[in-house]
Amino acid sequence: MTSLTDRKTAAIAKGVGMTTQIYADRAENAEIWDKEGNRYIDFAAGIAVVNTGHRHPRVIEAVKAQLDRFTHTCHQVVPYENYVELAERLNGLLPGDFAKKTIFATTGAEAVENAVKIARHYTGRSAIVAFAGGFHGRTFMGMALTGKVQPYKAGFGPMMGDVWHLPFPIEMHGTSTADALAALDRLFKADLEPTRVAAIIVEPVQGEGGFYEAPAGFMAALRKVCDAHGIVLIADEVQTGFARTGKMFAMQHHDVAADITCMAKGLGGGFPISAVTGRAEIMDSPNPGGLGGTYAGNPLGVAAAHAVLDVIEDEQLCDRATRLGQRLKQRLAGMRETVPEIADIRGPGFMNAVEFNVAGKAEPNPAFTNRVREEALKRGLILLTCGVYGNVIRFLAPLTIPDAVFDEALDIIEASMIAARG
Repeated sequence: MTSLTDRKTAAIAKGVGMTTQIYADRAENAEIWDKEGNRYIDFAAGIAVVNTGHRHPRVIEAVKAQLDRFTHTCHQVVPYENYVELAERLNGLLPGDFAKKTIFATTGAEAVENAVKIARHYTGRSAIVAFAGGFHGRTFMGMALTGKVQPYKAGFGPMMGDVWHLPFPIEMHGTSTADALAALDRLFKADLEPTRVAAIIVEPVQGEGGFYEAPAGFMAALRKVCDAHGIVLIADEVQTGFARTGKMFAMQHHDVAADITCMAKGLGGGFPISAVTGRAEIMDSPNPGGLGGTYAGNPLGVAAAHAVLDVIEDEQLCDRATRLGQRLKQRLAGMRETVPEIADIRGPGFMNAVEFNVAGKAEPNPAFTNRVREEALKRGLILLTCGVYGNVIRFLAPLTIPDAVFDEALDIIEASMIAARG
């Protein structure tokens, strides 16, 4: 009999990379069972999608109720009330003491594309400034904005034009906030007049880039620059949003409001939906028909999103994210002597990471990082790597993970790191 892996290789383009060869059969909260009946603890959460856990009963109930009414009309043809209501909720939740409006799409990349479109239309400008290490999607604009070549940009030819990159402030890699802001100043003096910049786009915590959090004061400095030059500040909260960082949105850690915020992933609790929310006057700039999409704001995704927001509030998942992250980071900190490869432990809330170097050296150690991931998988724990150098493991378990399962996972993490040392 041909294995599923062989069938996948024969049928699916190799560009669709797979971290594991686990083929899911069912999932519940923070656990996944494969086709052979093997059980895994999920510390990936579909890349920060099921923050409320796999198949949260309230999310499933909401989607089932919507299935019994209608599944698709295209909001631009026959609109529906829960789309309007979800927009109202997001307008009220996003930081910023100003009127807001929202549109819905399907993916995080679509949200980013629409944010750029809106910013360009509103300002009448074309240039976009992004950051090294940032990730904003796999579309051509998403790739252009993304500050990581492999595997996202390599071989795909010329990127979209008028996109400029700056270093992201990462102290442990020798780039301070002052360095990043000085690079922006040099860009404005040497290559790009600020009056031609439509937007600066930034992740409050870099996701694929390595879970580096923007330092204190950096967002306020960007806000000041944007205000001085009429530039739109776009926060990409696709991975950081919806309680993951201990706040509903990561920008709340900085007490700074973006002009436009991109959301997806955790919003739908496993159902495809994304959103763009921003200042009303900016969002209203494009003409009717300039925004939208056939599946944008699909009724099932909207129903799921309402339930996700209810669960986050009722189960106090922002507070739980903070507690889980503290426990994880304390456990990792206690392993520093046993595992000298640990170079850094970081991340707000339960958006945490550990970075590995060659022991005793400031040299990234992607080989050790991958061994840790493989050892964890042998023991039934799904982990993801990230970072420009591939030397970071990110921890993204559902915020609803039961304490007993979380403790089991912590034991596996420790055992895997020790095993990876040989």
